[in-house]
Amino acid sequence: MATLIAETACVDPRAEIADGVEIGPYCVVGPEAKIGRNTKLIGHVCLLGAVEIGEQNTISPFTVIGGDPQDLSYQGEPTRVEIGNHNVIRESVTINRGTMKENGVTRIGSHCFLMTGSHVAHDCTLGDRIMMANGTMLGGHVHVESHASLSAGVAVHNYVTIGGYSFVGGQSRIVHDIPPYMLVDGNPSRVRCINVVGLKRYGIEKDSIEALHEAHRLIYRAKMGPKHAQEILESHGHLGAEVARLIEFIQAQHDGKHGRARERWRKS
Repeated sequence: MATLIAETACVDPRAEIADGVEIGPYCVVGPEAKIGRNTKLIGHVCLLGAVEIGEQNTISPFTVIGGDPQDLSYQGEPTRVEIGNHNVIRESVTINRGTMKENGVTRIGSHCFLMTGSHVAHDCTLGDRIMMANGTMLGGHVHVESHASLSAGVAVHNYVTIGGYSFVGGQSRIVHDIPPYMLVDGNPSRVRCINVVGLKRYGIEKDSIEALHEAHRLIYRAKMGPKHAQEILESHGHLGAEVARLIEFIQAQHDGKHGRARERWRKS
């Protein structure tokens, strides 16, 4: 399939453009950009700096990918953005390059859906099949595990980890890690229940869902510590892979600073 580039697009000849790519009107593609097969830039899309985009992505107008990190410590170091395959990135999304505070990469997996006006800050890492609704903002160094969903207007603090298969309610303020499989909502946000709809949608077994219900009851209603809850869950045969992952995540969260596991190195 031929590559199609609109006459009004500005594409640096050093950019690597695969077969089947469509670059619409008034797009700007810089010299360090790499675009995989059949990816479509609809129009007015800017790819700045070192940006590598995989195959079969659709990127909507006024999106900017690879802009400088909004971090005052950044001094022009060679950092980049990496995006996987089959993602939908809607209008006015911003995805900033990494900094040298981590590995210099902002990374997005595959099959993600980033809705209008959402923001992925420097050094964020997103897994696969993540949904971010309109106006959701990720601070720097946020990690979002696969199959997580964030509703509209969510604001996520730097260094937060959002566990897999979790759901975050609209306009929530997230300053603590979000445990996997849980539904979180509010300002201040708190765990409300397990994400039953999402777990069923992604094929989690009924027995595992029931075990997660019991884990939620012990940890968030009976207020047990994760180690005590683990002992009870194991004695009742509820310590499957999902529950074990939940317990591990919560223990790491408790060991971190301000409920953020990945900030434990910052503790005094």
